[in-house]
Amino acid sequence: MRFIALLFTLLLPAAGLYAQIQFEKGTFKEALAKADAENKLIFMDAYAVWCGPCKMMDRDVFTDSEVADFYNKHFVNVKMDMEKGEGVVLAERYGVQAYPSLLFLNSEGELVHRGVGYHEAGAFEQLGRTANDPQANMAYLETQYAEGNREPEFLKKYTALKAAEMDGSHLRVAEEYIATQDDWSTKENMEFIFEYAEDPSSEMFNYILDHRAEFEQLIGEPAVRGKIANGAIQLAFGDLGEYGLEQAQKMLDRTYPPEEADQMKNILRMGYYERKGDMEKFAPEAVRFMESMLREGEVAAVDLNNMAWTFYESVEDKAMLEEALAWAQKSVDLSKQYYNMDTLAALYYKLGKKKKARKAAEEAIEIAKAQGEDYSGTSELLELINQL
Repeated sequence: MRFIALLFTLLLPAAGLYAQIQFEKGTFKEALAKADAENKLIFMDAYAVWCGPCKMMDRDVFTDSEVADFYNKHFVNVKMDMEKGEGVVLAERYGVQAYPSLLFLNSEGELVHRGVGYHEAGAFEQLGRTANDPQANMAYLETQYAEGNREPEFLKKYTALKAAEMDGSHLRVAEEYIATQDDWSTKENMEFIFEYAEDPSSEMFNYILDHRAEFEQLIGEPAVRGKIANGAIQLAFGDLGEYGLEQAQKMLDRTYPPEEADQMKNILRMGYYERKGDMEKFAPEAVRFMESMLREGEVAAVDLNNMAWTFYESVEDKAMLEEALAWAQKSVDLSKQYYNMDTLAALYYKLGKKKKARKAAEEAIEIAKAQGEDYSGTSELLELINQL
């Protein structure tokens, strides 16, 4: 009996090693042939070596015993690096644009279902069950749609599956579904609208704007604010240029009280001009933003320093640089560190204040020495200061 117990002790860990999806070692052509012979679909883990979520699925999901049992039983499993070998061709063939892409193919190599992104074990198993159902997978629904099926429940289900592809193709279907509904204010329809309203110019998104209070009550204020903010960002940073920024600001004016809208518009303009590289317009917006944050007492030393350094690197206007100098001094007052003393020295230098620049640079170097930090950049700055 002791021997049997010992045998189980030795065997169980070894058995656990095989509680994982078993991926084929051969070529894609060989996998297709095996899928044909066994009358199975292929599951392809389309990954990239740098992809963090891909590694997480390898570690946490593909080793789940229930997941492994299901996939090993029902699929020919293939793992393919989309940036190497035949993976490059397959990535183009199947339109892989995000990782991991979880592809389900028939033995002819035709795509019948797809998932994108990290999936927990339960969701990943359900993805496989849907793919393996010939009357529920994406290929079937696409055929139904192409043949003219526009029943509301079908459109709703099709929207959810298309959304899982993360390519934006679900938006048109979502709008088709909601157009079949006479009452958009039901809980079910409001939840649908909130989930799939991504285009800030769409009727669904405008419905959220017009009924913000009702959505906040149903979904929660933080989520609704985030949705509207994302819509404004899409408009401002899209392909519409200044017109998009103008429309984004109008959206915020339409949705929020004046003081709150002004603050949000300020942040939006600041980000827009920085991204555009128009530092002449960025600087006054940043000053306005920092003044607001300082009034509310919400700025940490590192935030003051970061904005001051941005001005040092990118702004030439003397008056604006004086504002940045005040932030750098405030940062030092809050917490004197090497990084903000270096910024202070740099701004003094850019403003032509040689004595103060030298003193700040020397102090920054002393702090760095005491803390064992690299101060080579400040040493180079000190040489430039001495040349003034």
